[in-house]
Amino acid sequence: METFADYILGEKEISAKLEITYYLAKKRDIFFDKSVVFKTEIARIFLNYVPLDLDKNLILTACLLCNCKKIDVAQELDQLKSFAKNGAEYLFSIGFDKRFCKICEEVNRYSNSNPREKESDVLELVDQFGGMLLDRPERIGMQPEEALVLLEYRNLKDKYNRYLHSFIEFINELQELQYKEKVEIPPLKALVNLYREAEDDKRFITALVYEFEPQIDELLAKKGGTQYAKNDKVLAKENPNRPLFSEETTKKVMGHLI
Repeated sequence: METFADYILGEKEISAKLEITYYLAKKRDIFFDKSVVFKTEIARIFLNYVPLDLDKNLILTACLLCNCKKIDVAQELDQLKSFAKNGAEYLFSIGFDKRFCKICEEVNRYSNSNPREKESDVLELVDQFGGMLLDRPERIGMQPEEALVLLEYRNLKDKYNRYLHSFIEFINELQELQYKEKVEIPPLKALVNLYREAEDDKRFITALVYEFEPQIDELLAKKGGTQYAKNDKVLAKENPNRPLFSEETTKKVMGHLI
């Protein structure tokens, strides 16, 4: 019998994964909001541009689910230390294997796992960096340059993350590109604007898939994103104008979640 894990891992298209996770959150008590989508998009474009020997499908699925038991309020320290572990246990209960669950649990360092899974290092980078770009009740979102400095010299000081310098180099190169909005602006600023303007998760996902991703993928392809050329470009040709949140796909997803 197909498990939920089989279902979402078997779906290779990121827009479909976003739909599946959106409906899972509606059906089950898990954390999923625009910030999860935002961070997953940063992971997607990082993996598209930087040729790492990693399973992109697995990492993007983990990005969507690693914070599934996070609480969307100011957390006590024990909650901060336990939500990733609680999430890993939940993911195991819906069919994910132990390694996938370990990857998700290692999104932060509270598990004290040693050695860490290499995929977890990508989750850690996008979770921390992406979070710093977004507005919080106590502060406004940081500029990417400031977030990179804090990521390297505060958050990950004295910690080994095998992809840190590749990620920093990628973000610096990304900031040199010009995304065409009303005026030309760096892509991360455009992504933050899209996040702020979207009224809810569904609108943000739709805007991301139809507005942001086509343009950023074209920019990355021109700059030489090898992973993009091999993967997403082929998927785009196979699924032209795929309707998000259509009645057909909604029924299909919900059928797997009953």
